[in-house]
Amino acid sequence: MGFSAADWRVPAMVAVDDTTVAAVLSERFGVRGTVRDLGSQQDRNYRVRTQSGGDHVLKMANPVTDPATLFAQVTAAEHLATADPALRLPRARAGVDGDFVQRITVGGVALHCRLFDYVPGEPIMDSRYLAPRVVARLGELAGCTTASLAGLDMPDTDRPRLWDLRNAADVVEALAPFMTDTARAERVMREARAAHARLRSVEARLPVQVIHGDLTDNNVVCEQGPDGRPMPVGVIDFGDLGHGWAVAELAVTCASVLHHHGSTPASALPAVRAFHAVRPLAGPEVDALWPLVVLRTAVLVVSGQYDVLQDPGNEYAETALEREWAMFEAAVSVPTEVMTTQLRAAVGHLAPPGPPAAAHPLLPDLVGGVETLDLSVSSTALHEGRWLDADAEDTLAARALEGNRTAVRTRHGEYRLTRSRPGEPEAATLALGTELRVAVPTALRAPWAGSLVRHSPDGLTLRTEDGWTLVLDGIDGIDAEGANAGAIASGRTVPAGAPLGTVVPRPDCRAAHLQLSRLTDRPAPRTVPPDLADGWLSVCPDPAALFEPAVPAVPAARTESGTTAASLLERRERSFAAVQEHYFDAPPRIERGWREHLVDTEGRCYLDMLNNVTILGHGHPGLSEAVHQQWQRLNTNSRFHYESVVSLSERLAALLPDGLDTVFLVNSGSEAVDLALRLAWAAAGRQDVVAVGEAYHGWTYASDAVSTSVADNPGALASRPDWVHVLPAPNSYRGSHRGPDAERYGPLAADSIRELARSGRPPAAFICEPYYGNAGGMALPEGYLRQVYEATRAVGGLCVADEVQVGYGRLGSHFWGFEQQGVVPDIVTVAKAMGNGHPLGAVITSKEIADAYRSQGYFFSSAGGSPVSSVIGLTVLDALRDEGLQENARIVGGHLRDRLLELADRHPLIGAVHGTGLYLGVEFVRDRATLEPAAEETAVICERLRELGVVVQPTSDRLCVLKIKPPLCLTRESADRFAAALDDTLTHGW
Repeated sequence: MGFSAADWRVPAMVAVDDTTVAAVLSERFGVRGTVRDLGSQQDRNYRVRTQSGGDHVLKMANPVTDPATLFAQVTAAEHLATADPALRLPRARAGVDGDFVQRITVGGVALHCRLFDYVPGEPIMDSRYLAPRVVARLGELAGCTTASLAGLDMPDTDRPRLWDLRNAADVVEALAPFMTDTARAERVMREARAAHARLRSVEARLPVQVIHGDLTDNNVVCEQGPDGRPMPVGVIDFGDLGHGWAVAELAVTCASVLHHHGSTPASALPAVRAFHAVRPLAGPEVDALWPLVVLRTAVLVVSGQYDVLQDPGNEYAETALEREWAMFEAAVSVPTEVMTTQLRAAVGHLAPPGPPAAAHPLLPDLVGGVETLDLSVSSTALHEGRWLDADAEDTLAARALEGNRTAVRTRHGEYRLTRSRPGEPEAATLALGTELRVAVPTALRAPWAGSLVRHSPDGLTLRTEDGWTLVLDGIDGIDAEGANAGAIASGRTVPAGAPLGTVVPRPDCRAAHLQLSRLTDRPAPRTVPPDLADGWLSVCPDPAALFEPAVPAVPAARTESGTTAASLLERRERSFAAVQEHYFDAPPRIERGWREHLVDTEGRCYLDMLNNVTILGHGHPGLSEAVHQQWQRLNTNSRFHYESVVSLSERLAALLPDGLDTVFLVNSGSEAVDLALRLAWAAAGRQDVVAVGEAYHGWTYASDAVSTSVADNPGALASRPDWVHVLPAPNSYRGSHRGPDAERYGPLAADSIRELARSGRPPAAFICEPYYGNAGGMALPEGYLRQVYEATRAVGGLCVADEVQVGYGRLGSHFWGFEQQGVVPDIVTVAKAMGNGHPLGAVITSKEIADAYRSQGYFFSSAGGSPVSSVIGLTVLDALRDEGLQENARIVGGHLRDRLLELADRHPLIGAVHGTGLYLGVEFVRDRATLEPAAEETAVICERLRELGVVVQPTSDRLCVLKIKPPLCLTRESADRFAAALDDTLTHGW
């Protein structure tokens, strides 16, 4: 349209002193109170607190604003209030003369004022992280507002509006030359022109209506939810209300998300889905959306720079500059073609059509013997950490070629484990092309007619008339049959079947790379992160069809067995009992583990800070080999006579104090605790048992009876059988006795046991974790077990140490938890770590107590102590010793604890750091004085940590403690990675 900068220039607002503001409030609106300037790029806004306690906002509009527009903004807010009474909105107050818009004169300049009721809540004014649920709510508000305003009419202004995205291209062309950074200016203009060009094909089909025009993160008001997240509940600032494309409202909202911490273009997808759910997007609107996002961010950049030049003292505009540039950079970081296809998938629209069928085979001489490499997360060729080798792909290909194969190819659309890396949860794992390695030279022919360009010494690009390109790299003989290098470099048209070059064997096994793409302005990467998979795979489809008939196409391996995490979860919920819960609301599908790392089917790598079962780490090679060998030889039950069950029993007994010399082997911690209690009943001849509060011991009848944690069973305390007697939890942080006063727990517990005996119910057993795991990895008060054990034994009872979680060197300083208390139990239960994830548990006691079980009959466990289980138990003990894992727990755990304590000094949400070694807990509280548990915050912090590549979960009866019990092979680097992720979350939000 040819507008100049003057058309978009908004004059600087006339200075308004406090006396004038007070006079306007009093004389025009009958209001008196204190006033605070809220700042604005073009207007003047003031927060007004009246003496009666009422809050208002006084808005003085820039002189260029038409009074009719100001009245329309009042009308629009009332219209929305009628449509959605629950939505918080700025409702205008009429002046003393009954008019909503008041005209005043300041310094000879006519201004128009309105007074609004203050909308309670806080806008999102900073760039902290926005959770997907918050982003979705922004999109929902934009959708509801757009749908409601569709029926509203208002007069259109003669003056072109700066923020109307129909004018965006003109605004950028007019204002970009005023940017002081010419490189940035050129880039903004280039991207804006490209975005505007994409709009031309659809803009005539975009619905136009009245829209809010500025429904952004800082034009909503939020209430803080119980989890500490800001949840939008209202809409403010109707200053950009006017006619515009309906989809522009969503574009504005999406753009505002992009400056927040950790945001990428994919971060806007929840807003798009939520908008579409309340105000469905038509096909042309979806295709226009991302070009509009780019244009919106471009306008923000150029107008912000221009405002600062025109009004150098405008601090509000100055502080926004880098935030606006961050939005622009994020918007253009992904090709618009990719984002548009991703948006189509997000709202259920069809993807664009694929490339034309090949008129000639690309590799006509490639016949038979072609092997497809499996580089996915489930590949059997990548065990024992081989996926981390830099040359893993070349090594596998070379091995395949040695097996009389004519060629080896990789799969398009495969999430490659070989591209996954610890510490990079969004590594580029998704393959957008196919690599080919050959045993003999193999000719390439043009699959279609097209324009041929040489883009590198060994690379060609073949472009078709309908916009598709075939990109070939690693090609020899490019100038064969007359296609000399100079002719190719200048571009020429070749027919289908024309020779393109040759793929040849290479000593380094380097591959030729084949990729289809419909990008026009940049080359496509070879691999990308998974978050925009639908978009990238549409833009870069599988080139396999070009191989035919020589090489049949294989299904893209985007998911293991063709099953997504979401569809597998649906199957799980149909067939797997729901009480067997899963971690996370939308759990990733984990199919690979290595040391302290887990990998999902999209190649995302997670640091496992939770898994106290796999004490050696995941995928342990020695354990895997031992199981493989033993299973080939024999697996049966322990009634048969074989060596491994004897050796394991001897090894366990040797690790315990004298007298604990007899072993029972079972399958789990629950079974171990159940058996330990039955042994105590048999030995003592009675049933009463003393347990402690906030404890979990298992799910069998007896182990559940002594489990008192309300997190695992909300009715635990009210449903204990009468033979269970519960002592107060010896919680030195938040129990009835804290800090130094916690030493009172021991004597009080001993008194309770003596009182039970006096009442005629002497306990058969006292059971307790010797290190308080379920409470969050908390040490028992010094001397607690000594005093309780003495009292229990004095009345004829036995002392049971539940070492299922804490034993096996996890504390670092001690192999068994009871050693830290300086006591020796009568019965010890072990599981979890004992089998490194294999179902294996044990009860170790004295021969006398074990023999007492004869009064109950005999004991037998079909799989407990089987040859395979026994070999696993022995191998775990060998690895703990040979790999120095207890010492590693001491050193790395000490380092991690120091890191966590340093975080506690900076983040008040951390109330305490519990534990020692690699048995730690971080307790979150809302108030360090009252110790109010931050349970909801803890849950969403775990979700955010998962996004950052860390798996951790809440524990304790209040579910406000991070359970930190990683494999004992945890490295110092991984410990630092966890501390950094937690620091990031607590600093930038969750």
